[in-house]
Amino acid sequence: MPRAADKACSSSPDPLPDLPPGSPAHPGGRPAQPSGLSRRRLLGGLAGGASLLAAGASLGGSGPAAAQELRYFRIGTGTTAGTYFPIGGLIANAISNPPGARPCEKGGSCGIPGLIVVAQASNGSVENIEMLRGGSVEAGFAQADVAYWAYSGTGIFTGTRPFAELRSLGMLYAEAIQVVVRSDGFIDRMADLKGRSIALGEQGSGTLVEARLILDAYGLSESSITPLYLKPGAAADRLAKGELDGFFMVGGYPVSAVSDVAARVPVRLVPLDGEPAERLLRTQRFYIADEVPAGAYPGTAQTPTLSLGAEMLTRADRDPDLIYGVVRALWHENTRRILAEGHPQGRRFDPARAIANVSVPLHPGAERFYREAGLLGSAANEPTRDPAGQPGSGSGRGPGGEPADGRPDSRTDAGPGEPAAAGTPSGADAGKATR
Repeated sequence: MPRAADKACSSSPDPLPDLPPGSPAHPGGRPAQPSGLSRRRLLGGLAGGASLLAAGASLGGSGPAAAQELRYFRIGTGTTAGTYFPIGGLIANAISNPPGARPCEKGGSCGIPGLIVVAQASNGSVENIEMLRGGSVEAGFAQADVAYWAYSGTGIFTGTRPFAELRSLGMLYAEAIQVVVRSDGFIDRMADLKGRSIALGEQGSGTLVEARLILDAYGLSESSITPLYLKPGAAADRLAKGELDGFFMVGGYPVSAVSDVAARVPVRLVPLDGEPAERLLRTQRFYIADEVPAGAYPGTAQTPTLSLGAEMLTRADRDPDLIYGVVRALWHENTRRILAEGHPQGRRFDPARAIANVSVPLHPGAERFYREAGLLGSAANEPTRDPAGQPGSGSGRGPGGEPADGRPDSRTDAGPGEPAAAGTPSGADAGKATR
């Protein structure tokens, strides 16, 4: 890890808006879920509100002065049965640094002193974008294509004001598109989904966006199946009971919803390959040819699929010192160890790949970190260190989407520092952004 990432952050940004202890704000009034887990064992943001806020108050002493030292940073994640939620909880645990926490050099948090990070459950990518747009969270996870479409006002966000203030903190890992069916359901390929009851993901989720794209590419649509719009956990439960023929899931394997149903009934993953997949790779810039390895779920075989980057996003108006401290803590070796021990996808976090193909411009605070860490040149279009042959390493493009070597991109007329043009949903059923 570069030397710049080994230091504890000591910056002290302006305090974030106050949050009631134990009940972080959530659009629609939905509170964060409580947890009795210890700070070190926090998973999925369950302790994002209650336990970390309580820890900050108790460790920091009593009185107005101690309370004023606390700062709050909310991250929009995903559903409890997906990947964003547990990953978000691990990140929140790792970079929160309440008063009295174990020092960085002794294996503790290396985040901004006094910062309390809250992992907040949501419906996923689209809802996180809208919460960022409305300012109800400080950061959020989203699939790369969803982020680009929001930034540019294209794709599913056509007709919506471009979210030009959207900025990236970097790509975290590649998440796979998974079509899960029962092994005894006589579904071997995408064409077999016709006439079947298939859960596509709930409104506001990135899974629903990708499901519509995939169906269209394989000559299907919501009218050629019986669509349901369910959370992953509900879809998995119905599949196990025989009340559903299959469901889409986008996430870093193993996804808990798929693992849960695979432990109850034999399942298989439908391959995403052939000419439709090749066409998607040509037209959807952020798609990556990938495969889910054999045994990722009980009894499943190696399955070709498509994946895309999961990015951590924020707004351009967030304090650069704050974002710099968050990104430095995110990539610190202590944080990476917690992630690797806490979730299989945590082992795929790699700062050398974080900016290889981000969908929107880097936030200035994030750009400062990557430059100091030697991962970004003195100009945004200088080469990045992009290890060859790494899954999800992208195309070696700079932080604004331009080629990393600074050569003009034949696919776009975007200027320096702007994302390159990306493919947009081609089918009528791809639809507009769901909110």
